[in-house]
Amino acid sequence: MSKDNYLFTSESVSEGHPDKVSDRVSDSIVDIFLAADPVSRVAVETLCTTNRIILAGEVRGPDSVTHDVMVEAARAAVKDIGYEQDGFHWEKMDVAVHVHAQSAHIAQGVDASGNKDEGAGDQGIMFGYACRETDVLMPAPIHYSHAILEELAKARHSGEAAGLGPDSKSQITLKYENGKPVGAASIVVSTQHASDLDQAAVREIVRPYVEKVLPEGWMCPEDDFYVNPTGLFVIGGPDGDAGLTGRKIIVDTYGGAAPHGGGAFSGKDPTKVDRSAAYAARYLAKNVVAAGLADKCTIQLAYAIGVSKPLSVYVDTADTGSLDEDKLSAALQEVMDLSPRGIREHLGLSRPIYARSAAYGHFGRTPDDDGGFSWEKTDLVEPLKAAL
Repeated sequence: MSKDNYLFTSESVSEGHPDKVSDRVSDSIVDIFLAADPVSRVAVETLCTTNRIILAGEVRGPDSVTHDVMVEAARAAVKDIGYEQDGFHWEKMDVAVHVHAQSAHIAQGVDASGNKDEGAGDQGIMFGYACRETDVLMPAPIHYSHAILEELAKARHSGEAAGLGPDSKSQITLKYENGKPVGAASIVVSTQHASDLDQAAVREIVRPYVEKVLPEGWMCPEDDFYVNPTGLFVIGGPDGDAGLTGRKIIVDTYGGAAPHGGGAFSGKDPTKVDRSAAYAARYLAKNVVAAGLADKCTIQLAYAIGVSKPLSVYVDTADTGSLDEDKLSAALQEVMDLSPRGIREHLGLSRPIYARSAAYGHFGRTPDDDGGFSWEKTDLVEPLKAAL
């Protein structure tokens, strides 16, 4: 098989998956702090298990965001997801808060002072990617994996598919010919469901939502369409498996089709470059492709804790670009300040916009009027062309 003809698989998990419950709670805490004070610093992790949530981490923000406020935020997030089960119920679960003040040693390296600009909140590498496989310039396997679960979630919340539960997963394997996706080779959907539904019934509930999101003619053969392949899936969510913030970073990004630096996004305020620089890298890569400068673009940014400027800006257009990549790298740094402060201000990240990003991917989303998913805009296309 040539490198242009292959199968590639990506998975997604729903808002009710235990790890995504944790991500949603952590990001709800971030939003509360940023709503109270845009310069708050937050790094909060969440563990969820049977009728229990534990919050831990460090923060610097207004005293109005008390432990009680965090408890109520956790309950509200779980309620919105839809958990009212005996083993995991938004109102009955125990919520323990072990959140303390930010380390002074971290603060002194990150804060601006005198002639020193705000530094990166940690060292690390961050990647961004874009390609022409979908209209949102995302790899097709992760895009359609997300879309299946989003449709199921909408149907569950509306009551159209009332027999389904919050916890679900999808996985799609696409066939590529001449380097382009042409259809699904197999599809897997596992979804929590009511006890009075059997596997066959769940299959028929799920099918139309899968068919709805796929392009015409892309549905896989019937024998390769797997719905709840283990049989029953009644016990789910944190009652069935523990969840932790940050365990679904490939689901959050490109489904394995592009590199990821390894840092999680959820639970972190935008001074943390794990989050903000990954958003900036996606923003730049998307604008490169949207400008017609390449069909694929990978960007890597590297930072050191306490240092404001990136240590490197690497660009790879996978032999699909029309320009020298070093020239493109220089142009990207000309049109956007890639310091932590510059990223935060350019993309308007110091706002309570993060809980909505906790499920169905941080990328490939539609920018919101209030600044959510600002990194998905293509407003750098003309400045980038002018810089070149």
